[in-house]
Amino acid sequence: MSELVPGGNLPLPRGAVTVRVPGPFDVSALVTDDGGKVRDDGDFVFYNQPAAPGATLRGEALTVDPARLRAGATRVTVAVSPAEPGTALGRLPSPTLHVTDAGGRPLARFAPPRPRQETVLLLAELYRRGDRWKLRALGQGHADGLAGLARDFGVDVVDDAPVSGPDSAAAGAPGARRQTGSSAGVGPSPGPPAFAQPASDPYDFAAVVNSARTALGSPPVSLDPRLVSAARAHTAAMAASGRLGVESRDGVSVYQRVVGAGYAYLTVGEHLVSGPRTTAEFVAYCMRTDGARRTLHDPAFTHAGVAHVHDGPTGDTYWTALWARPLAPDGLAGVAAAVTDLTNRERARAGLPPLAADPLLTAAAQAHSADMVSRAFYSHTAPGGSQPWDRAATAGSTRRSIGENIACGQRSPAEVVEGWMNSPGHRANILKPGFTHLGVGFAGGGRAGTYWTQLFGG
Repeated sequence: MSELVPGGNLPLPRGAVTVRVPGPFDVSALVTDDGGKVRDDGDFVFYNQPAAPGATLRGEALTVDPARLRAGATRVTVAVSPAEPGTALGRLPSPTLHVTDAGGRPLARFAPPRPRQETVLLLAELYRRGDRWKLRALGQGHADGLAGLARDFGVDVVDDAPVSGPDSAAAGAPGARRQTGSSAGVGPSPGPPAFAQPASDPYDFAAVVNSARTALGSPPVSLDPRLVSAARAHTAAMAASGRLGVESRDGVSVYQRVVGAGYAYLTVGEHLVSGPRTTAEFVAYCMRTDGARRTLHDPAFTHAGVAHVHDGPTGDTYWTALWARPLAPDGLAGVAAAVTDLTNRERARAGLPPLAADPLLTAAAQAHSADMVSRAFYSHTAPGGSQPWDRAATAGSTRRSIGENIACGQRSPAEVVEGWMNSPGHRANILKPGFTHLGVGFAGGGRAGTYWTQLFGG
């Protein structure tokens, strides 16, 4: 049996494996692809939804059969949280992960560093490499509970009363509702929607939204025809399949639709909702929950696009509202500067000298982020086989040592740097004494919405 340390890997035998965490904990799992985002509610396995294709939760034990996972799944991330909500993990015995094969034989054990104030701990991930599966020990803490964990993996949840009706079993966490969840039950659609168009008067939408934004001191947004076009396409796809989701059953994400419509963005937000029948009802729905309200009021957004579909056979109404700020060279430079500044603050706390911005490393980092969007992958190794040091050399860099951090889905420099600092491997790059220079890349689009690269040199 292997004793794993954070970042340690273990090849898994073929067939099902079981991971068990004894003690006063709840085990949960998120099934994702290489982009690190769930496809829909069915990819979130926890005590209120204890089964998904290839993953079954029974008490403290989660059994995963990689061959039976949904199509496209390449990763299963295992997390634990206190069985008593609101309890910090530091007040409980340290969670220990036990891994066994289909016959019950021990394969590995992982005892992560003792958590403190965290309320969720990512213990491990099962991931596919070629035709085989491996297990990687993580030990990464989160302080926002299951709702915060779900957001990191692409499920936008907000505190609210528990949902009743057909969607209640798919709510993201106790006392939470997925913002993309239906307020009026989503069932399978027997046919195409009766019609798909923007809200009957888009400028009424802008007027209602801008009134709400003005009340909290946020500048107005203007409707952009490219965002409206992307919203129309995504709403129609959701209605045709009878379900809400950032990625529709045709395999296209709402972010890919935005970029495909010709809108390159620096930041983006979305509301995916079913139930409200009018613009006023839709905006009122968004105003009732913290996460949705923050998006609606976010002062960073300058443009919006909205569409709704009335699905005649079921009577449901599907909505997509998109919020964005366009990409501009000065904005991109500002994002890179903010990431560099936040990174150097972390180094200063550790007593390390700051990293200097390097234009060659920046060019290589930017190219990699753009490449991950355009070729739909998420990896340090590009489809052609190039590695971080190859990309640095191609850009003309002669730095002797190279390191790389990547991330996807985070909506701000602060969020992405915080995520890297909460991950042992990424944190080690940020705090490596031998690195002296840094390049930062950012691109919007793809399946995750945002792709970030840090390229270090020394």
